[in-house]
Amino acid sequence: MAFGKGCHLHLIDGSAFIFRAYHALPPLTRKSDGLPIGAVAGFCNMLHRYVEGNTGPDAPTHVAVIFDKGSHTFRNDLYDLYKANREAMPEDLRPQMPLTRRATEAFNIACKELEGFEADDIIATLSCQAREAGGRVTIISSDKDLMQLVGGGVEMLDAMKNTRIDIEGVEAKFGVGPDRVVDVQALAGDSVDNVPGAPGIGIKTAALLINEYGSLEELLDRAEEIKQPKRRQTLIEHRAQIELSKRLVQLDCDMVLDFTLDDLEVQEPDPDTLLPFLAEMEFRTLTKRIADGLGAEAPVIEDTPQPGSEAPVALDLPPIDHANYEIVRDAAALQVWIDRIQDRGHVAVDTETTGLDEMRADLVGICLCTDPGAACYIPLGHKAGEGEGLFSSDALAEGQMDMEQALEMLKPVLEDPAILKIGQNMKYDAKILARLNISVAPIDDTMLLSYALNAGLHQHGMDALAERYLSHSCVPIKELIGTGKSQITFDKVPVDKAATYAAEDAEVTLRLWQVLKPRLHRERVTTVYETLERPLSPVLARMEMSGIKVDRDTLSRMSNAFSQKMAALEAEIHELAGERFNVGSPKQLGEILFDKMGLEGGKKGKTGAYATGADILEDLATLHDLPGRVLDWRQLSKLKSTYTDALQDHINPETGRVHTSYVQTGANTGRLASTDPNLQNIPVRSDEGRRIREAFVAEEGKVLLSLDYSQIELRILAHVAQIDALKQAFAEGQDIHAMTASEMFNVPLEGMDPMIRRQAKAINFGVIYGISGFGLARNLRIPRAEAQGFIDRYFERFPGIRAYMDATVEFAKSRSYVETLFGRRIHTPEIAAKGPRAGFAKRAAINAPIQGTAADIIRRAMVRMPDAIADLPATMLLQVHDELVFEVADGAQDDVIAAARKVMESAAEPAVKLDVPLVVDAGQGANWAQAH
Repeated sequence: MAFGKGCHLHLIDGSAFIFRAYHALPPLTRKSDGLPIGAVAGFCNMLHRYVEGNTGPDAPTHVAVIFDKGSHTFRNDLYDLYKANREAMPEDLRPQMPLTRRATEAFNIACKELEGFEADDIIATLSCQAREAGGRVTIISSDKDLMQLVGGGVEMLDAMKNTRIDIEGVEAKFGVGPDRVVDVQALAGDSVDNVPGAPGIGIKTAALLINEYGSLEELLDRAEEIKQPKRRQTLIEHRAQIELSKRLVQLDCDMVLDFTLDDLEVQEPDPDTLLPFLAEMEFRTLTKRIADGLGAEAPVIEDTPQPGSEAPVALDLPPIDHANYEIVRDAAALQVWIDRIQDRGHVAVDTETTGLDEMRADLVGICLCTDPGAACYIPLGHKAGEGEGLFSSDALAEGQMDMEQALEMLKPVLEDPAILKIGQNMKYDAKILARLNISVAPIDDTMLLSYALNAGLHQHGMDALAERYLSHSCVPIKELIGTGKSQITFDKVPVDKAATYAAEDAEVTLRLWQVLKPRLHRERVTTVYETLERPLSPVLARMEMSGIKVDRDTLSRMSNAFSQKMAALEAEIHELAGERFNVGSPKQLGEILFDKMGLEGGKKGKTGAYATGADILEDLATLHDLPGRVLDWRQLSKLKSTYTDALQDHINPETGRVHTSYVQTGANTGRLASTDPNLQNIPVRSDEGRRIREAFVAEEGKVLLSLDYSQIELRILAHVAQIDALKQAFAEGQDIHAMTASEMFNVPLEGMDPMIRRQAKAINFGVIYGISGFGLARNLRIPRAEAQGFIDRYFERFPGIRAYMDATVEFAKSRSYVETLFGRRIHTPEIAAKGPRAGFAKRAAINAPIQGTAADIIRRAMVRMPDAIADLPATMLLQVHDELVFEVADGAQDDVIAAARKVMESAAEPAVKLDVPLVVDAGQGANWAQAH
């Protein structure tokens, strides 16, 4: 059809789609040849959702995806520094760019680009042509540079937020209407595109000036009238620069195009073109889903994965249908579900609560799913509404089950050892129900299944897994509870809306379990899941619920002491600087160090401010006292804000204890992460950091015990790299760092210079993490050549380490993963990357088997520990890296230490017999600092 009145043109910003897809998904490679396809996969999913979502009376009649072609445009001829600050395209994205063009054409959508012009100019020209022809235009992008086009039938759509941007939206962002956006941009400049603008004038000031004078030209012509001297001088002196900036930001609406609006008419996808392309990319799930939608047969995709690559299982199931969900409101209806659960022998369970803190949140409802398409929601604690958006504080909504009755009926099922309970992050739900006297067991956890299969490949949250394996987008929680200041708790969500969201969670979880569980055996990671992941979850839940007592008064005294010391440091810093300034302001600090004091090494970032990170200050500290004092001040500031102040807010008012949460899937190597609060990052190298542990105390009549593996990663390195000298030293109980120093520097063990031992220690631990000569030089404050000489000498003395490193990198390149001694796979999708990421990927691959094996060993110890201390008056409270912390009745210390040490030192066995002994150091005291 000819484009004219009544037509609706959609213009998709192709680059925005690509970069969103690239950053939203983890690196993904085609199994047959290793070609990077993560961005292509995300791009195709976005196009598919776009096509499916644009039907009905407001659907577009014409559509095109517009791309940039090349990096040099007419703007570079105007100003050679235009976009000079842009980072180079990631290496793994470059080969995917032409594939996104092919994908657009495969979906039968017009794909347009023009050499020498940006996509924005093509969009501008098409928008103006469509407006003049009497049609409507929707620009699918959130790019601020396109906002100058809004109005007169042209609007924008932010697809990520699903929000439309009209004239009012532009005014809210820029303070002016679309017709004056370029004037504001010309004044404010753009650090991202390196548009210079007027120095010192930002968006707000620019809008104020344009609104006062009407236009940029009028403002510049009348600049002499401006009262503020600095602003007046800036506009007068930089007029040419400002006028150039306007030419750079003004979009070209008069391009000569080699196609017309009529060429952009919407076309239906051709199965014979689209499906073969998707099959070529090996997008199994998406291929089948689109084939079903088009009523065509999906092409067969040959299953030729590379070793270690992901092989999703596609289930032949109908799409998720919310109409199938049931709201269970009485005992009779619940009994039907209980009978069904007992018949199936499994059930997916999910709880809905008032918050994310399992120790304080209240239960609002429970959802169950026994089969795909069979899910229900049991509302228990929704508040009754008193009008639109208003809820009473106590009254419950009608049509809900009595909570006590529902839990009484569910308790036997949830505790039945013959019925498997399936959850996503089941530890959360187990803790919620444990507070209600229900011990959920046995469990399967889809988050942990994904982690055991795919550590290092992608995230393991339910929404991401649903997209990846089910091609399903879950109902966003923000649609129910909102965001920001207007956010409500789940108990204030109407029951019918809550039921759709909650029951979907349960069904998605069940479907994910059906996909992921069979893969364990096929990919030979059943042992990892069954011995390391699944049994650890309930152990962590008990530790988290136990918590650890924290003395609020001790924290308050520390906060006050830190404040006083920070004030003294500020005074000293101001004296060294010769003036007062905000020590916490990187911008002001940079000006002091590099402009006023003239220290070398100053580098400005995109904002024009000097970089003042810790690495820069550490280098400068060798030249002047001020940077060192600032580092001391920053450390105290972080300790105060992150720990001595924040920890007080984490003390549970009911228990008087802090209850951290452990994330099993937080690190690719298997190391646990601690959150809310993070107790694993408390510094131990500074006196102030160590003092924070004094606030963690034992209850009256009890003591804290700390059992810590001694140099476990070095011991594992000695085993896997078969370093005879290291193995012998560990077997004989020698000081490993002194032994290394003696071997490397040919000095006797007796009377060794502590500095030489320190250097050997830095090398020992640095090598594990693939430290460079530059990194070691910084750590030891020595010349880089000397540091590199140390590393070279280390490898000469212990050649097995270099052999291990080379073999591990080759293994990773051939299989795209590495393994711990216990079979945990840590995927290395970037091992074939080029550029700066290549070095990082290799170091990560080298370190992962060592760090991962250490993490597996302490996990195995934690799983066995509850049985070992079951008859002793002791509770395991914390895990921090290689350390376990216990609370023990006073007088039972020796028995607990003996039992715990036996478990920890034999944790690798019988699966792995190490060539070196594991050694555990033990300490005890009234607080954690004394015990450690």
